[in-house]
Amino acid sequence: MYIRQTTLFSFEEIMEFQQETKLELILSQIDVSKLANVLKKPSNSKGPKGYEPEQLIYSLIAMQIEKIRSIKDLALKLKENPVLRYCCGFDVLGKVPSESTFSRFLDKLTDTQELEQLFYDLVIKAKELNIVDGEHVSIDSTKLDSYEAAKPKKSIVDDGTNPNWGMKRDTNGNNIRWFGWKLHILCDSKSELPLDILVTPASNYDGTMALPLIEQFIEHYNNIFKPTYYAMDSGYDLDYVYKDIINRYNGIPIIAYNPRGSFAPPMGLDEHFNPICSAGYKLAYWGKDGNYLKFRCPHAVGKCNCPYGMNWCSKSNYGYTFKVNYKENPRHYGYPLRSSDSWQKLYDKRTSVERCNSRLKKYLNLDNVRSKGIKKVKVHALLNCITLIAGTIAVNLDKSLNKAA
Repeated sequence: MYIRQTTLFSFEEIMEFQQETKLELILSQIDVSKLANVLKKPSNSKGPKGYEPEQLIYSLIAMQIEKIRSIKDLALKLKENPVLRYCCGFDVLGKVPSESTFSRFLDKLTDTQELEQLFYDLVIKAKELNIVDGEHVSIDSTKLDSYEAAKPKKSIVDDGTNPNWGMKRDTNGNNIRWFGWKLHILCDSKSELPLDILVTPASNYDGTMALPLIEQFIEHYNNIFKPTYYAMDSGYDLDYVYKDIINRYNGIPIIAYNPRGSFAPPMGLDEHFNPICSAGYKLAYWGKDGNYLKFRCPHAVGKCNCPYGMNWCSKSNYGYTFKVNYKENPRHYGYPLRSSDSWQKLYDKRTSVERCNSRLKKYLNLDNVRSKGIKKVKVHALLNCITLIAGTIAVNLDKSLNKAA
């Protein structure tokens, strides 16, 4: 029985369906055949046949949908719940896998790239259905607590594969410390769906992961996506991030400014990042010519009444003119201008990645890492991202069918 549909094409709706409907709709959008073929036993192998990989994959995805806390609990719920068994492809009256069977299967998943490819295939499917846009993307990280016991910093082998101590500020400006990992997400701002991810130890600084994530994103999709705007918070306010986005990826960085303890705006700019004249007045923006932004004397264009007149800064009848190549210093002279409404509207879309993080944790199982090692943590993150995308596709298709009927 379907709940009353709203006008939004949101993942939240499908999570309110009855269990069997919700599981069936989500799993129906996930084609695991390629992944299953890689994980199947050779036909000439000895020993018991065991369970089909499709059944085990669907069970692990159902674990994320139903927020089942552990593999032990998953095996128990499959045993007790015939609806769950049926949706995952098991015989309603037959046996179900043990905890050790799932553990061995997870080890196999970490050794293949096919789960990651399944994630990318679903993203492409969402794009073909016009759910995902990709013109405006947002980047941010979210904390993941480690299943391993916390260790003092001096005892941690910092080789990029072990959990570590991290710190972030919450929305109220409070410092949050945790031991574990960071999930870095590149998110489509229209659909609020993840397009690519990276998992690192929690100690990795957000800003240094932006370009590796963008490069991985561009390579994986082979020009299927060509974002125009890349929105990030002040943790990514690094000069080389701006320049690479502009020069390497032909994009426009929309990144909040981080004063880094400075009490004054950069020289030649006011507190809103508007260029100012020698008398301290805000220069009037006069358009863009190629890579150059043009600004004029505000007195000359009637924006202010300077007591010194135009001659204070220039003897020209046109008034003082300032031109700057924004690609040479995009951190200070970005386009659109930081002070403009258009820049603010583009930056406001950055919150899409926060909502993506929230859905993965609130409605799914991302915040419940129960495995050790960075590879298994990534498998856990991929399973949740796959579920989020498949659920969004399912609710959109379901709405389209209802409208057609």
